[in-house]
Amino acid sequence: MTSTAQAPQSGAGTAHPDHLGHVIFIAAAAAMGGFLFGYDSSVINGAVEAIRDRYDVGSAALAQVIAIALIGCAIGAATAGRIADRIGRIRCMQIAAVLFTISAVGSALPFALWDLAFWRVVGGFAIGMASVIGPAYIAEVAPPAYRGRLGSFQQAAIVVGIAISQLVNWGLLNAAGGNQRGKLMGLEAWQVMLGVMVVPAVLYGLLSLAIPESPRFLLSVGKRERAKEILAEVEGKDVDLNARVAEIEHAMKSEHKSTFKDLLGGGFFFKPIVWIGIGLSVFQQFVGINVAFYYSSTLWQSVGVDPTDSFFYSFTTSIINIIGTVIAMIFVDRVGRKPLALIGSVGMVVGLALEAWAFSHHLVDGKLPATQGWIALIAAHVFVLFFALSWGVVVWVFLGEMFPNRIRAAALGVAAAAQWIANWAITASFPSLADWNLSGTYVIYTVFAALSIPFVLKFVKETKGKSLEEMG
Repeated sequence: MTSTAQAPQSGAGTAHPDHLGHVIFIAAAAAMGGFLFGYDSSVINGAVEAIRDRYDVGSAALAQVIAIALIGCAIGAATAGRIADRIGRIRCMQIAAVLFTISAVGSALPFALWDLAFWRVVGGFAIGMASVIGPAYIAEVAPPAYRGRLGSFQQAAIVVGIAISQLVNWGLLNAAGGNQRGKLMGLEAWQVMLGVMVVPAVLYGLLSLAIPESPRFLLSVGKRERAKEILAEVEGKDVDLNARVAEIEHAMKSEHKSTFKDLLGGGFFFKPIVWIGIGLSVFQQFVGINVAFYYSSTLWQSVGVDPTDSFFYSFTTSIINIIGTVIAMIFVDRVGRKPLALIGSVGMVVGLALEAWAFSHHLVDGKLPATQGWIALIAAHVFVLFFALSWGVVVWVFLGEMFPNRIRAAALGVAAAAQWIANWAITASFPSLADWNLSGTYVIYTVFAALSIPFVLKFVKETKGKSLEEMG
């Protein structure tokens, strides 16, 4: 083997940065995109009933306004990688921050329903960009010895964003006297809820000005000296910087740019491993998890819960989501991905089945009977807990690890697209399904949670402890 064929050894794998706090700040700043992802995805929960009332729309039209942001998400996620490769990761974050800000202002001041839908798409595009750029940037900047822990900042930021949005919504609703259309600062309460996102959006833009560009991107555009400066900053001065630059350049040259054609094969269009990735993505959404974040306040109000209490329960659900995510981050490398997924599936079946049972009872004076009401509330929290400690994290870990190197990027793109489409299908269909039969809707989600068990047992292989090169 010639000397040019072997990657240089820089010592980066065991190196530690001189100022770990600075590196943590860089990762946290990039993860603000994840915070906005979670915040924007969930903040609409507080506005659903007010939008229905203000514009006098049925469930089907309302669902499209809520779900249409996911179309923007899919487009943003599909194009972010190419945009970032052309103009840089930091510039991409700044574009997302500007779009988030514009979307927040537009959503808070709509003059018609189609106008609100348009701003939802703009915000969705920014979400899609942030969901791709944040993890990619952190992976490229983080020292190898800390990459896993710093990479988890993105998921943590998403669930914190969901929780903060529910807390803010609850506070604003209380300030408006429990009325989503009550007046606050000259606007209706729901408008303020959507407009508050300007604050984290601007903060995201300001933080992006304070962090360095990815060394990998700088090397791709020939800025070697600046790349060395940043590598010294984030990996420490003990690293052989010339060897580290050569190491990254060697890896970039040897990478195979996977394409859609690489995924074709097998009996049904895609290779079997790609279908397994699609299956994981679809099951993750078809258990109805985003109903808990987009529609929970509407759901509780539909069974007689006071609006202020329904907003509070949405907040407590998002706290449970954070707790479950932390549990998953602790155990995913200890017990493995597959056992965690199976434990989560069993727990979700129990929670969803109990919700279906509780919602099957007739309302008394517009409310569920006390016993069924409490069971529905507890079961909803059980469902979110088991989802968060398993499928919420495990699916992303699987998708990052399970594909062979030569098709990983393209296969991950297809699986992520399947996830956005499945998310859209659930989000767009829930209001109409709930009008048809709320209990029956939860039976459908229960069936998908139950089907995920044999799917994991038969088709999904454990990836814990295996190198990426062992995946084919």
